[in-house]
Formats: sequence, C-alpha cells, structure tokens
Amino acid sequence: MLITRLHMFFSVLYSFLIFRLFFVFPLEKIKFPKFYRSIILPVVGLTSLLTLTPLVLHQVTDSSIGNVAVISPGPGIAVFGIVVVTLILSGIIILSKRMLKVEKKERIPFKFIITGVSITFTLHIIFNFIFPIILKNPRFVPLGAVFTFPFVALTSYAIFRHHLLSIKVITTEIVAFLLSVASLFEVILSKDPLTLVFRSGIFLLVLGFGILLIKSVLREVEQREELQKLTEQLKKANTELESLSRFKTQILSFASHQIKAPLAVIKQFASILIEGLYGPVSDKVKETLGKMKGSADELIDLINTLLDLRKVEEGRMEYKFETVKLKDLVQGVFDSLKVQAEGKKLAFTFTSLTEASVSADPQKLKQVVQNLIENAIKYTPQGFVKVETSSEGGSSSGGKNSGGYVIFSVSDSGLGITPTLLPNLFNQEFVRDERIKREIKGTGLGLYIAKSIIDAHNGKIWAESSGDGKGSTFYVKLRKT
Repeated sequence: MLITRLHMFFSVLYSFLIFRLFFVFPLEKIKFPKFYRSIILPVVGLTSLLTLTPLVLHQVTDSSIGNVAVISPGPGIAVFGIVVVTLILSGIIILSKRMLKVEKKERIPFKFIITGVSITFTLHIIFNFIFPIILKNPRFVPLGAVFTFPFVALTSYAIFRHHLLSIKVITTEIVAFLLSVASLFEVILSKDPLTLVFRSGIFLLVLGFGILLIKSVLREVEQREELQKLTEQLKKANTELESLSRFKTQILSFASHQIKAPLAVIKQFASILIEGLYGPVSDKVKETLGKMKGSADELIDLINTLLDLRKVEEGRMEYKFETVKLKDLVQGVFDSLKVQAEGKKLAFTFTSLTEASVSADPQKLKQVVQNLIENAIKYTPQGFVKVETSSEGGSSSGGKNSGGYVIFSVSDSGLGITPTLLPNLFNQEFVRDERIKREIKGTGLGLYIAKSIIDAHNGKIWAESSGDGKGSTFYVKLRKT
C-alpha cells in the first residue's frame, strides 16, 4: 500500500516537472505568471498529498496474475487522473505553440521531444492507469519503466543529433554525478571510523571538484554563445554596411553625373565668351570668366576623381592595354602643363633618356603622369620641376628594346614630405598636413587612384623625400615591351 501510494505521489511530481520543463524550454529566463503560483503550484501540492490518503487509494489486494497487485481506488483517483493528464497535455500544447514560432529548420528537435513524450504518456495512461484502475487488469504494470523509453530515446537523439542542449555541459554533469555517487557508496560501505572519515573527505573533494568543473564548463559555454551572438550581430552589421555602401555609391554616381553635365556647359560658355565669339569683352570680364572656367575645371576634376575612386573600390576600373611609347605620352602631358608651370615661374624641364615602350592603357597612364606632374607644380611655390624618363636593365639593338624596365620620375624643390607621412602617402586614408590643406586645394585621393592604376599595370609607384621643405621625387616603374 505504502509503495503504491508513493509511486502515485511521485507520478504527480513527475508530470509537474515535465510540464514545468516544457513551460520554460527553450528560453533561458522566464517570469512565471500569477496563475502558476496561485493555482498550479497549490493544485499540484494538494494532489500529491492526496495520493498518500485513502481518498485516492484505499485497498491493494493480491492478484492472480503474476506478482502484481489489484488496486482499489477511492473517489480522489479522478482528481489524480485529471491533474496528471492536464499537466502533460498542457506542457505538450505549450511546447507545440513555441515550436511554431521558430524557423522550420529549428523545429525538428522539438518534434522529437513532443513525439517521445506523447508516446510515453499515452502508454502510461492506457496501461498504468486505465487498465489497472478502470479495467482491473494489472498485467502491464511491470512494464511502466519500458514505457518511459520513447521519451528518453527521442529526447537524447534530439540533444546529440540536433544539438538541442550543450552536450559538453550534459556530459560533464553526468561524469561528475557518477563520480560523486561512486564516492558516496564508498562512504556507505566503510567499516571503521578512520576509513569513514577518509572516504568522506574524498567524497567532499570529488563533489566540490565536480561542482567547480560544471561551473567552469557552463561559463565556457555561455562565453561561446555570447561570442556566437556577437558574430551574428557583426554579420548583420556588415550586411547593413554593405547596403549603405551600395546606396552611397549609387547616390555618388547619380550626383556626379548630374553635376558634371551643367559644369561642362558653364565651362563651354565661359570659353566662348573669353574668345569673343559673342562680341568683344573687357579684360576685367575676361579675368572673371577665366576664374569661372578655372572653378568649373576644378569641380570637373573633383567629380572625375570621385568617379574613379568609386570604380577602384568596386573593382570596376576598365583597362584597354596597347603598346605606348612612354616618351611621347609624357611629352604630351608636359606640353599641356607648361602654361601652369610658367604661371608660377618655375624651371620646368623634361628629359627623356629612353625610347622604350610599355604595355598600358594610354588614358589611365596619362592620368597618373598628369596627376604626378600637376602635384609637383602645385606643391612647389618656387624653384624647379624636373620630369624625366629613363631605362633600367635590358639592352637595345636595331631600335628594339629587350627586357628591363622604364622609369618615369618627377622631381621638385617644393614642400617635401615628412617621414611620418611618407609610408601612408598612397593609402586611401592618407591625411594631408593641415597647412597644406589650407594653402592647396585637392582631395588627397589622386595618389591612391594612381597606385591602383599602376598596380593594374603590374608596375610600381613610390616617393622619396629628404623631409619637410626639401622637395620630393615620385617614381613610376613599368616593364618594357
């Protein structure tokens, strides 16, 4: 009688713990509602106590079927059945609703658990409740432990196969538990006081070590989960940044093209007025129109720089390679910038020591050469700007060059470059000196774009300077054709 009542007592608690598990899982934290404390807990407590009284079970008699007993229930058995079945069904419904809120690929482990608990408790209710109590047939009662197998098996499969819970934590807890139980049995089996004290100490050490081990593993798992969350957040942030970058690029491209067209028109009309095609204009008006044309040129150059920067960033800069005689290309740029250099009264010279050709995109290479010479003129208040082309290595015969490199260089006596700025000169993040920013207009992106172009030509670009106020020399090195 006592054993049967205890069995029913723990059946209520067992059902309640299953309900509580499904009420919480898989959330890490949960705030229990008021009805949980005011209704569920009192009902479970009273039903558990009720099972220990004759109201639920008032007689147990021997059975002619093996060694099992026939149970004679009291009127409270209905309360016992209703509470147990309600707890289990409620837990399954709660877990099923929670399963529907997650993504489809994450529902699989939930389905295994729900299936396992449904099979287990259907078997329990049929063969451990309906058959022995209502039908008075207790032959299946000894199989109660077997009925638990579907729940244990499918839940274990969900944990190990679908990583439902941390396997590392579970394994650590099992090992610590088994070691503690083994140590405890050693204590129980002790035959003398000294052995009892010694084994008790070992048991406490094992228990303490197991607790510390579990805590350390939990911390590791929590840190890993936090790191995973941060990684997911970082991925999301990167996706948003990529989206913003694409949007910025689209806006920049649209704005650049929309601004470039009217600027070209302004520049064209300013040139027409300066040339007097609409009639003679005074020198003062010509000077103003010249400033207007110059500002339009600066804005167009700025827009072209921004468009080139966008192409470089997106890897969309297109190249059309052909054989180019470097001397002729540099000569053309040099001649176009003579007026600018003479306007600053600089000693502007070009020396070519080679007739070598290179494989290059003439427009892109011309852009690099022009940028370097313009920078030299721009950053040289007085003195000289020397442009030169020369050969390095290889040999010449019959008017054809073989092997080696051709080097283009621009030297000036200008502002120079400080040792701290020199290593970052060709980076996109390069920041010019504040004094230079105030005195000379520019974006500072020309050298970054120039390096990207020379890299695409499998060449090399670099700068040398003795320091602030001591001038500088820029070099471009390309392989001869």
